[in-house]
This record gives sequence, structure tokens and C-alpha cells, in this order.
Amino acid sequence: MSESLAEAELPTPSTGAKLTAEAIGTFLLVLGGVGTALFASNHFTDPGSGSAVYVAVALAFGLTVVVGVYAFGPISGGHFNPAVSIGLAAAGRLPWRDVPGYIIAQIVGGVIASTILVLIGLFGPDGWLTRAQDAGFASNGWGAHSPSGFGMWAAIIIEVVLTAVFLFVILGTTHKLRPTPFAGLAIGLTLTLIHLISIPVDNTSVNPARSIAAAIYGGLGPLSQLWVFLVFPIVGALIAGFAYKTLLDGTAKHPTLRQAQGSA
Repeated sequence: MSESLAEAELPTPSTGAKLTAEAIGTFLLVLGGVGTALFASNHFTDPGSGSAVYVAVALAFGLTVVVGVYAFGPISGGHFNPAVSIGLAAAGRLPWRDVPGYIIAQIVGGVIASTILVLIGLFGPDGWLTRAQDAGFASNGWGAHSPSGFGMWAAIIIEVVLTAVFLFVILGTTHKLRPTPFAGLAIGLTLTLIHLISIPVDNTSVNPARSIAAAIYGGLGPLSQLWVFLVFPIVGALIAGFAYKTLLDGTAKHPTLRQAQGSA
């Protein structure tokens, strides 16, 4: 049996399995990251209470991605983020026809997770849920909704740049010809670094599904600013996807191969 035929006959996950894996992985990401932001301290339920929780939140998002990539990556690729799916499609790693299903599954998984956080809050200390929602429910934002008061253009720039960085790392560590043995760890640590950089600016999105999941419970302020965290992570992902495919995905023919072809 030829190698190509053997590869073609290898069992592949069904579409339903892939979408379920994406929903569960995004559920884990939002539950772990946003849940840590809400429960680990009162910073996001009582604005101005200090920033020590930033490290815990950054690690929570990074760790959930590490766990999700290793648990569900073999099934769906482990995106858990509409921007990642779009960036991978731009780079030629994912068929564009698969992108809408991935995005819907990711949004559904994220919303289920934030809804569970709300249900937990209903049984929390007196007034906890009201304070959490008044503080934005760990949503992304700028101006009055930025932890350090950064403006809209700061949020736009940092979302484009850091999402592009995230996609470059993902594309580089998961390349089929030169994969990295610990790709999941590298991706998770990159997301941790991204959060350490940008939580003070806009609470860090780089993930429209995460932004939607928090904003729907964060009130009118976060909802009115949500468009930035839908549009600009995708812009950054598209830039990285097309740039990687154009600039870094090329391969050179071996000199002896060129000579053999020339003499043939």
C-alpha cells in the first residue's frame, strides 16, 4: 500500500467531534480565565482594588490553552478562538468552509462558560454578582472600562499586534514540516505573556469568543465597545496568516534535487 493511500485511510475526527472539541475547549478557556479574574480577588468586582491578580489571570488563560491544546488539539486543532481559526485559514492551514462552524462552536462554548459563572455568582456573597456586573464582568474595554485608563486606539493597536504575534507563534510551532515538540506549551506561555502585557490596557482579548462571553453579562458599556474586540483581533490574525504564508512558508529545493531534475 502506498504511503499516500495509507494516510488517506487513517481515521479522522468527524465534523461533529471537531465542533464539540472546539466548544469544550473554549468553555474551558473562558471558565478558567474569566473565572479566575472574577473569583481570585475583588479587582474585577471592585475597581481600583489593586493589580496583583493580573499574574493569576494571565497564568489561568495560558494554562487553559495548554490543557486544551493537548486534550482537544488532536481532534479539532485546538483553536478555541475565532481569530485563530480565521488566521489559520488565511495561512492555508484550515479550509475556509470550516471556519463558520468553528466560530459558532467557540462562541457557544464561551457563552455557556460565562453563564455558569453567573449562576455561581447568584449563590455568592450578598451583592457579589451585582458588583461583578457593575464592574464589567471582566469584559474588555477602553477609557473608563480600561484597568489603567487607556484609550480606544491603544486597545486597537495592542489587539492587532498581540493577536498577530499569537498567530505567528501558533503557525510556527505547528508547521507540518518543522513542528515543535512542545507546541502546546509554547502557545500557552505566549498567551500568558500576551495577558501580562495587555491586561492593564484593555483586559486582553485577542479572542472574540472570550470577549462576547464576558460582555453579554458586563452591561451596556462593555457591549458598546465590543466591536473593537471582534474586529481588530481578526485584523491581526489575517495579517499574520497572510504574512506567514507569504514570507515564512516557502521552501527551497535541495541543490542535488535541482541537478537531478535538470539531467532528467
